[in-house]
Amino acid sequence: MFCYQCEQTAHGTGCAKVGICGKSPIAADLQDVLVHAAKRLASRYAAVPAADRPAELAALLEDALFVTVTNVNFDPASIIAHIRRIVAAAGSFADVAANADETALVGWAHASQIEPRKATLGADVTGLQELLLYGLKGMAAYAHHARQMNRTDPVVDAFTVEALAKLDAGVADVNELIALNLKCGEVTVNVLALLDKAHCDTFGKPEPTPVLMGHVPGKAILVSGHDMVDLKALLEQTEGKGINIYTHGEMLPAHGYPELKKFKHLVGHFGGAWMLQQREFPNFPGAILMTTNCLMQPFESYEGRLFTRNLVAWSGIAHIDNRDFSDVIAAALAAPGFTDSAKTGEHTVGFGHDAVLGVADKIIDAVKAGEIKHFTVIGGCDGSEGDRSYYTDLATSLPKDWVILTLGCGKYRVLGHDYGTVAGLPRLLDMGQCNDSFSAVKVALALADAFGCGINDLPLSIVLSWFEQKAVCVLLALLHLNVKNVRIGPRLPAFLTPAVLKVLVDTFGLSPVGEVETDIKAMAKVA
Repeated sequence: MFCYQCEQTAHGTGCAKVGICGKSPIAADLQDVLVHAAKRLASRYAAVPAADRPAELAALLEDALFVTVTNVNFDPASIIAHIRRIVAAAGSFADVAANADETALVGWAHASQIEPRKATLGADVTGLQELLLYGLKGMAAYAHHARQMNRTDPVVDAFTVEALAKLDAGVADVNELIALNLKCGEVTVNVLALLDKAHCDTFGKPEPTPVLMGHVPGKAILVSGHDMVDLKALLEQTEGKGINIYTHGEMLPAHGYPELKKFKHLVGHFGGAWMLQQREFPNFPGAILMTTNCLMQPFESYEGRLFTRNLVAWSGIAHIDNRDFSDVIAAALAAPGFTDSAKTGEHTVGFGHDAVLGVADKIIDAVKAGEIKHFTVIGGCDGSEGDRSYYTDLATSLPKDWVILTLGCGKYRVLGHDYGTVAGLPRLLDMGQCNDSFSAVKVALALADAFGCGINDLPLSIVLSWFEQKAVCVLLALLHLNVKNVRIGPRLPAFLTPAVLKVLVDTFGLSPVGEVETDIKAMAKVA
């Protein structure tokens, strides 16, 4: 195996024996096979007019890509099932039988893997190919979520086919690859807008809502991942059963949606970011439902009350193929539940673009009056490295007249501190999941329009905590919008070679995070 698609990759260069995420070599190789099969399927239909393509094509490709996102699917049997569906759909383009054994499938995909391509194309071209692929994976994850609410976009579907077919053909021209990556960013803006509208249409526009960080007495179910549709179904099925529902990780923003917070047994939030689950899940006395990424290797102490949904899978862990959560409910009723109350704090969610732009006049007046000097977006993914304390140090060191916008699980690095208010507004505004990145884009564009300037002329800085592939497509979206001087960290991805990084630095001013004090001065445009 060889994998360098996420930030925690071994030695900062790539996992070659077993994934730091916990995936086995065979699971990693089978994920490579699945990606190769998706490329072959895209090639079959690349020249076919969109109207004549099978209705299920886009969903098949999305699922194939999402399965291979970091911390989604670790189960070889499940991955092979996805491979066989894709190979069958590819037909003669596959050049391998859908019922071929595991060894044959892995051999079939070998030439498309990273190391063989690096040997023939070089690290720079391979890195740009992987940048595009990871952007596509992130885009597919967002498109998958939208599709759960029956929202699709033909532009997104068409580009997925186009880009995968280009990768299958071995596109190696640097300029063409850069253009494809920027187009991936453009299409990501589409899919983020689609997902945002889907969430708001389905669950109502997010409203500022305080959330209990802690627990209350009673039976309990913990919901992690990102899927609001699964959460609503679970809330409906548990209503009146004496079971309290808690969010975990990226599900925290659920409390801001009117159609979700109306359920009184959605009582609070338990735990922190995804990478703490092995420490937190053993202490949760109920059932646990993982709706999407980010799953870590389950511990024996809770694996019997852990359930996966949709594309998420781990060998031996109970999986729910539909939205019948009877088994989850039974496990919660059999578990002891909480016997006491605990409150570790309170956090307000629901500052989506509608809520923020609802007070736009007040914000604009405060900027003009000099009460608000700057906006800083601190978002993205969290991770376990100690140097991610940078984001905590940054948030707590920012001047008191700077507003902090946060989204994604990177928010857990800035929570737990009192940031006070500025101009009568909270200084810390939680805009939601990584799935809600469109909110930050929409607010920035609206402010630029209000001030009659370009987005790069705003008193705005963006600092991204980078981890996996959804962060990649968000970064590409920002680059497409020509947002300059984005900072990413805590370290740069291994697939961004020095030559590729130079292009991004020279063109967009992309830079790694540095020392907090130095970065704040640069954000304030102080030499």
